[in-house]
Amino acid sequence: MARISPSELVLNPDSSVYHLGLTPDQISDTIITVGDPDRVNKITRHFDKIEHYVNKREFVTQTGYYRNKRLTVLSTGMGTDNIEIVMMELDALVNIDLHQRTIKDDHKTLNIIRLGTSGSLQPDIPVGSHLVSDYAIGMDTLMFFYQLVNSDEETLFLDAIHNTGELPFKPYVARGSRSLLERIGKDMIKGNTLTSPGFYAPQGRQVRAALRLPNLVEALSHFRYQDMRLTNFEMETAGYYAMGKILGHEVLSVNAILSNRISNEFSSTPELVVESLIEKVLDRV
Repeated sequence: MARISPSELVLNPDSSVYHLGLTPDQISDTIITVGDPDRVNKITRHFDKIEHYVNKREFVTQTGYYRNKRLTVLSTGMGTDNIEIVMMELDALVNIDLHQRTIKDDHKTLNIIRLGTSGSLQPDIPVGSHLVSDYAIGMDTLMFFYQLVNSDEETLFLDAIHNTGELPFKPYVARGSRSLLERIGKDMIKGNTLTSPGFYAPQGRQVRAALRLPNLVEALSHFRYQDMRLTNFEMETAGYYAMGKILGHEVLSVNAILSNRISNEFSSTPELVVESLIEKVLDRV
């Protein structure tokens, strides 16, 4: 079996994975991810016990127990570039023998739940609600570097988004875990999430810099393909879903809706919206 070279999979002197600083014993099979490092403590304060605490760069990890369930909470920072690092290194921790640098014979599947914030693209998805992402559409370039295979139906879906949004590029699409959606997102609004490569112009926000696509939000909010519509903007979900499909992990994204881009509202109590989502997810993982 071919060994993975040190330049392909970089490890730290203690044999932990390079960016996350973690070793296999420091993570559970169920991982809750958040963008903001400060949000890790907001989740683990509900835990009964903390076993491991690792802090490296923007990647803060705590593993412990919530009602006898062993869980890991990990912060990722923002953007699909960070998500690629997180997904590859989590996969390496469970599916690569880090000492021999070889792929293990038996594949292990992780359950990964992104708990994040998002802005609604539809007038009937109110500020303060919780949304679970069914499909995620990537408006970044990450999947141009991987072999992500889409079905014929998904390709038609992408073609329709490309044409409706007048995008100068073709996005990619991936679907989240069916089993996790049924368990964790069963009573949430089900949506199709747009993952943007930025917070301002890529999501149609104009402050001082002129927009190349000034009608982006309106066009995407009116998009329909069969019975599908686009429901919300954020910055990570498509990276999670695509990497989960490629690597063979169960991945789900749940979103606290803090703004509505159509009504131009923003939540007056964002922390309460996020906290209620945290409690819901912890009770269902």
